Amino acid sequence: MTIILGYDPTTLREQVDVDAAQARLDELGDRRDTVSLGEKIGLLRMTGRVDDAWAMANEVVRLVRFTGDRSQLVLARMRRAQVLQARGKLDEALIEFNDCVAEAHMHDWASEEGFALQHRGKLLFELGRYADAARDFRDALTIRVRLHSSPDLIDASMIAISVAEAHLDGGPS
Repeated sequence: MTIILGYDPTTLREQVDVDAAQARLDELGDRRDTVSLGEKIGLLRMTGRVDDAWAMANEVVRLVRFTGDRSQLVLARMRRAQVLQARGKLDEALIEFNDCVAEAHMHDWASEEGFALQHRGKLLFELGRYADAARDFRDALTIRVRLHSSPDLIDASMIAISVAEAHLDGGPS
């Protein structure tokens, strides 16, 4: 079941099969582990249920803080930053993403750093900072290739680079 069908070439937002996303939410049901909750946050955000995603994102950050797993906390904070972005709180989201990128880099958590760079790049793109966005997407791509990430993640970075560079060259605005 494919939930993300692609990316809008002008906004870089996910194009979502809402029925498939809802089916996956139903499948996840009442699961309360952090991985399932993280997936639910993303699904809620992508289907426009940002208030529900926000409440769950804050809950997950609190839960993960108690575990002491700092890399999981960075992931939880990144998901929360994505929801902030979806809610239009771009400055707050940027602060959160900046902190997550810095912490992941400092601890050499490459997978987390790649995720944070990709999503900070999307936020920078939304802010019209195309050169900064393209740099983040290129850095995310470098990490993802080095880690032999899934082809979907590598493709997402490559598409984002192309779109950001097209804006730099006077393309879509």
